[in-house]
Amino acid sequence: MANTPKIRFKGFTDAWEQRKLGEICERVTRKNKNGESDLPLTIASQYGLIDQRDFFNKVVAAKDMSNYYLLKRGEFAYNKSYSNGFDFGSIKRLNAYEKGCLSTLYICFGVTSDDVESDYLECYFDTLKWYGDVSLICAEGARNHGLLNVDTKAFFEEVTIEMPYSKKEQRKISEYLNNLDNLITLHQRKCDETKKLKKYMLQKMFPKNGEQFPEIRFEGFTDAWEQRQLGEVFKYEQPGPYIVSSTDYNDNFETPVLTAGQSFILGYTDETDGIKEASSDNPVIIFDDFTTSSHFVDFPFKVKSSAMKLLTLKNDEDDIYCAKNILQNIDYTPASHERHWISKFAFFEVSLPRTKEEQKKIGDYFRNLDNLITLHQRKADRLKEFKKYMLKNMFV
Repeated sequence: MANTPKIRFKGFTDAWEQRKLGEICERVTRKNKNGESDLPLTIASQYGLIDQRDFFNKVVAAKDMSNYYLLKRGEFAYNKSYSNGFDFGSIKRLNAYEKGCLSTLYICFGVTSDDVESDYLECYFDTLKWYGDVSLICAEGARNHGLLNVDTKAFFEEVTIEMPYSKKEQRKISEYLNNLDNLITLHQRKCDETKKLKKYMLQKMFPKNGEQFPEIRFEGFTDAWEQRQLGEVFKYEQPGPYIVSSTDYNDNFETPVLTAGQSFILGYTDETDGIKEASSDNPVIIFDDFTTSSHFVDFPFKVKSSAMKLLTLKNDEDDIYCAKNILQNIDYTPASHERHWISKFAFFEVSLPRTKEEQKKIGDYFRNLDNLITLHQRKADRLKEFKKYMLKNMFV
């Protein structure tokens, strides 16, 4: 049937209707003349309408906000500024605060029609399906204060909203998508909280510089930790890049290709020569001396970047996961393009427990934290991708 979405709740069969934004909403131009609010707002594509102090760590608004728009909870604002993934800006609803002040550079509006649920409209704007209309009314190449030059009158007259006739169907759609958002927020919050816990425990479970005892320790261990140089703990390999061209990568292949930095896995290859045969019994630590970050690898791989060191333990009495977290705890920022494992990092002095038993307890603890971080981030990312799919298919 024409003008119906691909995915739909059972029991709804009517074609959707098209309404111009100006038919269901009115522009908000009220000013903060009486100083009703001292909350400076900004619009972030990822976070919505948010306090400037939380987003920028400072206030960028003018001290006198009496000429700013006074936005109230449930009203919308259009940020015409380009950001990554949001070529024609974003429209967000004020949810977190009762009211706030917003620059008059933005277009503000509120729902006035009884035919549309505000929650549905918020979800619709997340689909970015309105970009096609905005692209037609946006003056090409013209910007005002870094914002896209969108005519306000045309914005209300030309932007089309696709919506079900039934408000019950509108509510079902918004409730479903809001539940997805809540799940995403839950897993992202758990991920972020676990990262904070790990950062705290890295500070407390390893001795400070010049000290021999950590502040937090597993029960039953009392011996002073010993000072050792990294070069005494690790043996390293400085590989040349096994693969020069990125055109050989294909996700259908099995062997991961590792690169420096946060991306870590760059792609996959089917080439058989030059593979580093790491395993769960013989793991390797990837040490990136551009960032002093480290990664634990227990599967076969190839190396893309020669900036990475391949580290293994010199002594079987040490625990590699404990040693990995010692690397992560290094308080040092390398100079730009500094690569000095032999001349610098190998001589760094670090503290290690004297017994492998204590090292293993520490290593297992941080391995569990890392697994939790990975689990929640993976769930959040999968839910985000699933939400993108549903936004694409639950709307006309």
